[in-house]
Order: sequence, then C-alpha cells, then structure tokens
Amino acid sequence: MNIQKMYTAVDVHVNGEVFRVIKDVPCKYYYNLEQLNEQFSGELAEEMQLLLNEPRGFIGLNGCIVVPSIHTEVDAAVLFFNHEGSIPLHYGGIVAVITMLLESGYVKKRETNQYKIETLSGIFSVYAYVENDEVVSVSLESKLCYMIEKNLQVGNISYSLIQADKVYAVVEKGAYSPEIRIENISELKKWGEATLQAIQKQSLIKRLILVDSTQKEKNHIKSITFHEDNFIVRSPGFVSTIVSFVHTLFKNDYIADKPFINESICNSFITVEKVKKEEMGYIFRFESRGFITGMQTFLLDPTDPFPTGFLLK
Repeated sequence: MNIQKMYTAVDVHVNGEVFRVIKDVPCKYYYNLEQLNEQFSGELAEEMQLLLNEPRGFIGLNGCIVVPSIHTEVDAAVLFFNHEGSIPLHYGGIVAVITMLLESGYVKKRETNQYKIETLSGIFSVYAYVENDEVVSVSLESKLCYMIEKNLQVGNISYSLIQADKVYAVVEKGAYSPEIRIENISELKKWGEATLQAIQKQSLIKRLILVDSTQKEKNHIKSITFHEDNFIVRSPGFVSTIVSFVHTLFKNDYIADKPFINESICNSFITVEKVKKEEMGYIFRFESRGFITGMQTFLLDPTDPFPTGFLLK
C-alpha cells in the first residue's frame, strides 16, 4: 500500500447522531476563528469530504475540527462541518467534543464541572459531569429561538416558521400526516418530501419538522426532521427540539415550567428546559450525553479511484 495521507479521528454519538472529531490537523496561526475557518474550508476541503463521504462515512455524519483557542480562559475551539460545508454551530457537536476531550485526557476534570468551548457562534459555557472517568451528563444553553409567523397555510397543511440557526417550517401532526414510528419510515419520507416542496413554493426554507404534541401535558413531544435532500434526522436533534418546543408553546398557548422531552423516531431522547424568556423568543438549556464509539485512523492511497469519496442520497 502506498499511503499518501493519514488522519486520526474519534467518533462520538450523541442521541443517535454521529460526530467525527478530528484533533490532529496542521497547526495554523490565526487571529480569530473565522479566519481559521476560511483557511480550513479551502485547504482541507478534500480532507473534509474524504472523512465524511462513503466509504469512510455516510450522509448523516458531522465533522468537528478541534484546535487550541486564542482565548486563555477557553478549553478548546471547534469548527463544525457537514456535507454542505461549514456550520457555525452544532449543540450536539459541543457535547461530542467535550466528551472526547475529557475521556481522552486532553482536558482535565474540574471540581466546578464547567468548561468553555469556542465556536463560530461564540463561546459556550458547558457543564460536564464525570464519574469513573466517564462523562455521564453534559448541559449547555442555546442561542435565542423565536417564532417568525404561525398559522400559515399551504393546501390542507398548516405550518409555522421558526428561527433558530436557520428558518424551520413546523407542522403539527394531524389527519394528513403519518404517525412518527419507525415502521412508517417510507410513508414519512414521501410525506416529508411532498410537504417540504409545497411549503418551499411560498417560503424559503430547507428544513421541515413534523411535531406530535399530543402528550404535551406530560411534558413530552415527538418529532422528526426532514432535510431538503430527503435526508431524515435519526436523532431528536438539539435545534429541532427547541424549535418544536417553541412551536408547541405558541401554537397551543402552552406553558411548560418543567424539563421537556423530545423523542425521535428511533426512541432516543433529548431533555430541554426553558431558562429565559426574551422579547422575541426563548433561550433553553439542554441536557444530553455522548458515547465514544471508535478511535480510527483513515488512510488515502493515491491510487484510490475515489480520493474524496462518494455520497449516496
């Protein structure tokens, strides 16, 4: 074998969503994280595709590049990316990164359980609790999430537009939508594709969330998120959870003062609680956990016919 390039990564799953954490990247001097992101987006574009695409990855894989922060009070800086390119923020990625740093010994456990992670969207205070050298719980606060407009109509579908990291269309499960169950996956995909395309004719969105809030009195909802490329998120999704929560609060005039649970189609959960109401919307606190699933070394042979991999959609 003629090895041209070699990369080491740690895979972490958070509520069923997979993150490939890469720490061994070429050292770069940078003034701010935005500048470093521009450098990496250009110089490491092929490497990013190689590590996320098949046969080494898959369509639902997320990437996290961990580098030292220029701020002395910050434990690490992180750049997130997926198949579409750079991502300013991924809450699940923060959980994955602090889990990897603590369990691998890169960051030492503190009595305060408080750590700081820098992202393109700012510095986040993260609380990570370690027992027997294992991270058993991670919590952090979200950015602002708010309702743009509700009770919009397309055909027989009523939907809301909610702003988080991007604009999401949210539909309440009703008579015209399938039950959110794994055995209905084919029917759900068809419904999601058709509904998203219909909404896109009048609203510029790339994400659709179907929410079942029939158990809201028990502080429990169920949701599924559809992407524009027909990909379905297997996990509850951190952003999907707070978007669904905001929809439930406004759509049903519901006030939840206790922690709220969002369940995915695969029966995984994210717990969230409302911590602050602002003029436009809400800030939430997540609680979750990450699990390291593998530490892998990836190789690139120059004779490989797929130097950046491929992607089946």
